[in-house]
Amino acid sequence: MMKATEQTLQQIERALRKTADKFPPTDEATQMTDIHISVTQESGELLAFDDDDRELTRCVVEQWIGNKDDDFYQTTARDIRLCIGNMKEMLDNLSILKPYSFVLEDDDREVLEELYMVDDEIGMIDPVSIENLDSDLDDFLEKLMNE
Repeated sequence: MMKATEQTLQQIERALRKTADKFPPTDEATQMTDIHISVTQESGELLAFDDDDRELTRCVVEQWIGNKDDDFYQTTARDIRLCIGNMKEMLDNLSILKPYSFVLEDDDREVLEELYMVDDEIGMIDPVSIENLDSDLDDFLEKLMNE
């Protein structure tokens, strides 16, 4: 798994900051959208869009250019999630109606995974903990039914 350089993390954070600048915090959230982040292996581009496909920002992450790793999207998701975690306070207070999500897409705009959801009750999404949620719920319900 490719380890992000300091420069890569700075480029991702800059793109997230530019995206956040489009939704400055206000008393009254007015817009309803998710933030769609698209990454391209070939060109190294990171683009952010709203629900109406309006481009919010774009940048090129040098480390991603021509990256042929099979786990490219998992690695970039991890790195973007890390940056979102570092900027949580800013990204939790955009002038967007809650709940809203940051979603990772491939260059064909197919959703790969939800990176982060902003809600009044929910914080960072940990994919490992929600992976087993179905079986945990099933076990819990089965136990209840047997009592």
